[in-house]
Amino acid sequence: MTTIGILEGSLRKASLSRAVARAASDLAPQGVTVTILPSTEALPHYNQDIKDEGIPASVAELAEAISGIDALLIVTPEYNWSIPGALKNAIDWLSRLDPLPLASMPVAIWTVSPGLLGGARVHESLRQTLHSQGMQIMAKPEIQIGGAKGKVDVEAGKISHEDTAEFLRKHLAAFEAFAKSWSGRS
Repeated sequence: MTTIGILEGSLRKASLSRAVARAASDLAPQGVTVTILPSTEALPHYNQDIKDEGIPASVAELAEAISGIDALLIVTPEYNWSIPGALKNAIDWLSRLDPLPLASMPVAIWTVSPGLLGGARVHESLRQTLHSQGMQIMAKPEIQIGGAKGKVDVEAGKISHEDTAEFLRKHLAAFEAFAKSWSGRS
């Protein structure tokens, strides 16, 4: 069994990307467990002075949850053509731990936006940050859900557009195979 942990890039309760993240478990192939990782909302802003006093409990909780997964799926909006601050902050905290919780872990990115580009511009900057952790990035196919307001039912937490749901099902199956291809992680 493969366990995929989802790290959400949005803090907003009614966000399109959060609804897509929550719908992923219904789209996963048999034998794949999808779990939502702890929210990044409780993490303090990364500050070496805070770290010098000890790792905050919220950071330790996130790292512990990551230690129980085989692969990471980041589902995020795009903020100002880049990574949402809370998501970047989480990666910054995780990058300061020993051992590194994200090192060598398979990762995929789904971006979600009401706009036509579907969050396409965040992929490059997020990949650059993930590379700094030595993560194994599934680069293709890129998942960018544009026009998401017409494809996602936020209240129900479901993908309402069947072609989009099927595309995500296929991606999760491919991501499972990708994750299994990295020894020591499946």
